Parts: sequence; structure tokens; C-alpha cells
Amino acid sequence: MARIGILGATGYTGVELALILERHPHAEIVFVSSEASAGQLLSAVFPRLAGCAKIARLPLRSATDCSSVAVDTVFSCLPHGASAEACLAFLEKGATVIDLSADFRLHDAADYPQWYGKAHPRPEALAKAVYCIPELHRGRLGGAKLVANPGCYPTSVLLPLLPLLRAGVVGTGPVVADSKSGVSGMGRKALLANSYVEVNESFSAYKAGRTHQHLGEMRQELSAVVPGGVPLVFTPHLVPMERGILTTLYVPLASGSTGGEVRGILEETYRNEPFVKVLSPAEGLPSTGHVSHTNRAHLAVVELPEQDVAVVVSVIDNLVKGASGQAVQNWNALAGFPETLGLAP
Repeated sequence: MARIGILGATGYTGVELALILERHPHAEIVFVSSEASAGQLLSAVFPRLAGCAKIARLPLRSATDCSSVAVDTVFSCLPHGASAEACLAFLEKGATVIDLSADFRLHDAADYPQWYGKAHPRPEALAKAVYCIPELHRGRLGGAKLVANPGCYPTSVLLPLLPLLRAGVVGTGPVVADSKSGVSGMGRKALLANSYVEVNESFSAYKAGRTHQHLGEMRQELSAVVPGGVPLVFTPHLVPMERGILTTLYVPLASGSTGGEVRGILEETYRNEPFVKVLSPAEGLPSTGHVSHTNRAHLAVVELPEQDVAVVVSVIDNLVKGASGQAVQNWNALAGFPETLGLAP
């Protein structure tokens, strides 16, 4: 059994992670942290956890209080900016850290002020971090002690787009990524913008243009495949549903490439991946409801040959494949377990 700690266990990704690790046969959860709810039981904050044998009776403690606990692996669901300092205390003691915040996603410390509004608190640690979507980057994981778990929007965009760039079928025009997310993507902290009255029966874009923090992460990974990257237009939207992301990519095709070729590349890339399914034309287009509460991603391709453009639709659950499920998948891969362990394929 691996001794596991969860920092920030009372956020949406934290409680999702606790539920996944509850059913993981090799996980012994030894601490859960919360700054706002320290002293309470996790099941008192989330009564639906009362029947969970591993986590129901765990007391919530501050991150500082947890830093003295001996663990093998720490998952951090703390907010951006707070996570780095808390994580490194465990890393320095030899634990493996999987960080679900953005604190280690960008390789260059100089990029953090642009995308996160402040300097990185521990820039010397960035070189140790491995950014990993397992289906695309698992080869990076060997021996890693610090894993930067990708963001939800980037996961939905990069899963379909990176294989196409690697295959050279993407043309020179801009790729448009039109993404819609459920309200849980805004976090659990009470804000007017994500209150029920503001969100219900409404649909809105936000952080359009070059302002959303996940754009920096996406541009970094695109540049790793195509030097200089590709033009990417990204607009996120808020949808009045609890969870899920649907991204529609409008991909310009290189001369001679077709939508059928695009589908074939994605099918071949993910043929043996248990969590990614490429739908056939007969199966239609994917829906967020098809992947809700799972670690799965569904992709589909629509051909527009007269316009030399392919439309690729990607759906994930933002809290699972876009966060906590992918974190456990990364841990499984790193630890040598089957990647599906604790995560129904």
C-alpha cells in the first residue's frame, strides 16, 4: 500500500480525487488537508462520503500541519500559487508529488506573470517537473518525482490536436478551439459569477482572445511539436451544467489532407488507449453526458472537404479526465500499475 496525502481535499477536484483513491487497491490515504475546514472530518464537509471506509473519518488538517506526515505520494489540489510551496516540502523529503494546480505546468518562470499575474514562487523547481497527458507524454514519466497534471481545457484540446500536428496534416491557417465548460470548472469558492441565479438559463463566453491562463500551457505543448507553435484562437464558455467540457476544433488541413485522414490518424493513435475513443461517423458526435463521472475522452471528426477544414469534437469530464482522474492515471503509470486501476475504463 502506498501512503497518500491530499492537499486541498475540499475543493471539487480534491473530493473527486478522494473518491477515486477510495477505490484504488494500492492507496492508503493518510491525510487530507483544508485551510478553511481544518479540524472537521472530511465526511462532515461532504456528507455523501460518510460510507467511504478509507476517507470518511479522516480529519482535515492545515497543509502546514500535514507537512510532517510521512507519505509516498502527495496529490496537491491547492490553488495556483499556493500549491508550489506546499508541494516542495514533501518533494524535499523524497515523496512523489502530483500537482493538479498550474504551478509547475509552464517550463519557463518568465511566462508565469503573463498568464497567472505574479512571479513563480519557486522557479528553481520548474526543471524537475514533468508535464504529462499519459496518452501523449507517458514516455516523459520515467523516474519523475514531480508531475504537473495538465489543465482541463488543454486536455480537451491537445488530445485531438497534437497527433494531427505530429502527422503533419494541419495547415497554416489558425486552429480555432471553441470550448464549453460546466460550472464546476470555476471552482468551489463562492463567487457571484458562478452562483446559481447568475448561471442558470444563461450561456456566456469569458476570457476571450489571449487572456485565459490555459492558453500559455497549450501554446507551450504545441511548440514542442511544431517549432514556434501554430496559430491558435481559443475561446472558453460557461454552460449552466455541473460538469463536463466540449471542445470543437476547426482545423485547417494541409494541402492534400482530408477529414478521413484526420479520423484515421486519431483512430490509430488511440487504438490501444482504454480511455480515449474515436467515434465512427455512424456513432455520431460525442456528448458530455457520455463521459460524465469517467476518465474517458470521446473524439469525433466531421469532414468539410469543400473548405479544406476538419471539425474535431472532443468531450471530457473536467473533474476526472481533466483533473483528478488524469492525476491518478499519471500516478498509476509512474508507479507501474495498470493505468486503469481505480478508474473504470
